[in-house]
Amino acid sequence: MSDLTSSPPRYVASTPGRSGLSKAALYRWLSWIVPALVVLIWEAAARLGLIAPQVLPAPSRVVETAFDMARSGDLFVHLGVSLLRAAAGFVIGGALGLVLGILVGFSPLAQALLDRSIQMVRAVPFLAMLPLVIVWFGVGEIAKIFLVSLAVLFPIYINTMLGIRQIDSKLMELAKVVGLGWAAIVRRIILPGAMPSILTGVRYALAHAWLALVIAETLATTKGIGFLAMDAREFLNTNVILLTMIIYAIIGVAADTLVRLLEARFLSWHANYAKGAR
Repeated sequence: MSDLTSSPPRYVASTPGRSGLSKAALYRWLSWIVPALVVLIWEAAARLGLIAPQVLPAPSRVVETAFDMARSGDLFVHLGVSLLRAAAGFVIGGALGLVLGILVGFSPLAQALLDRSIQMVRAVPFLAMLPLVIVWFGVGEIAKIFLVSLAVLFPIYINTMLGIRQIDSKLMELAKVVGLGWAAIVRRIILPGAMPSILTGVRYALAHAWLALVIAETLATTKGIGFLAMDAREFLNTNVILLTMIIYAIIGVAADTLVRLLEARFLSWHANYAKGAR
């Protein structure tokens, strides 16, 4: 007969072993196979003459163009200008969207006063606002930053508002019962609970920022990645056009990776994100 007074069995949380780590590394390598095959097939088809260079130049030619522009310094000048515009617009639009999302998420009065107007502006097609923006700000830097800010504002606003509203009301009641102050409630309950949705909004906002920047840099300008693409189009320089597309793709992947790192940092307590990190 077993001893009923004996201590209960201890369970040790399982940790991924070498096989788990190797499988994760294998999947990371596999994720690059398809892009690598596409580039190899593309290069072979271009060299064999199956694809006209005016239609789609070989990847090696695009790389040569990138090195030439990097040596002259032109590439870094245009890239730096675009990054500054995107960063300024993202900070302004993101801060405004976060503040509005918090206000509307917490206050029914703020929702009644602000939400419908914000949703009406969001429903207006982005390109339809372009003539009015030009009338307001001209074609200078302010107009470009305004367009990026406007594109960033809505994803962060909506996701912040939804993240706050999805917090369990029982947790809020419990926090008040145990005597937590408002600052502690925000720090321990509201921010952790809304953070997954807020970071999702940041991810969407980063994509929208670059889309808005492409449109903004079609306005009268002489610098920026969008200007490079428009200028290359005038001269049918497909090497530079393709290079700008690749730059946008690399920046988008880098921005998405940054958000994933933020998720790993701020959402390490969340079971789904912890599982994804492994």
